[in-house]
Parts: sequence; C-alpha cells; structure tokens
Amino acid sequence: MLKNLGGLADMGKMMKAAQEMEAKMGELQERLNTTYVVGESGAGLVKATATAKGELTGLDIDPTIFDPNEKEVVEDLILAAIKEAQTKATQKHAEEMQSLTESLGLPANMKLPF
Repeated sequence: MLKNLGGLADMGKMMKAAQEMEAKMGELQERLNTTYVVGESGAGLVKATATAKGELTGLDIDPTIFDPNEKEVVEDLILAAIKEAQTKATQKHAEEMQSLTESLGLPANMKLPF
C-alpha cells in the first residue's frame, strides 16, 4: 500500500531517524552535564573542576600557596587551572559529539546544533 504513496515511506524513515537523533542528543547533553574534568596548575596546588560543557563547578586551592607577597602568582595559578579545565571540557565535548555523529552514521566533522 505504501508503494503508491511515493516518498511518504522515506519521509517516515527520515522522521524516525530525526527522533532517534534528538533522543541521542538529549542523552549526550545530560552526559555532558554530569561528566567532570579537572584542570591543574602549580603541580596540583590549584585544581579547577568543570562539567564537560565548560561550566566551572569547583576550585580547590592548597593553602600553602597563600603568601601575601605572591598574590600575582596565586592569581596566575588559578587562571591557569581554570583555562586547563575549560580546554579539557572542550575536548571532551568534541569527543562526545564525534561519537554521537558516528553512531548516527553521519560524517565525523558534521556540526550539530550545540
């Protein structure tokens, strides 16, 4: 019966594929929100934690680095740890997106809408 409807059968397949992709993208978003990366600086004296989406969630600073004469050093270490966490988050996000596009049979370099 669908043979006489031409492209409607293909449209149904496309809709099903789109729904599958939407579900997988939702799962990926949730995974990115609950996957954490840690950036470190100063041999681990400063640690910044972020989600794989790049949201900074924590900062751990070893109290031994607090010296009033070294304020700039501490600030630099904090910034370095945050930047490393953001870089790791960007990398993790890209890895997850590539995995998603491959699982959907899409080209690995295809940009999805997030």
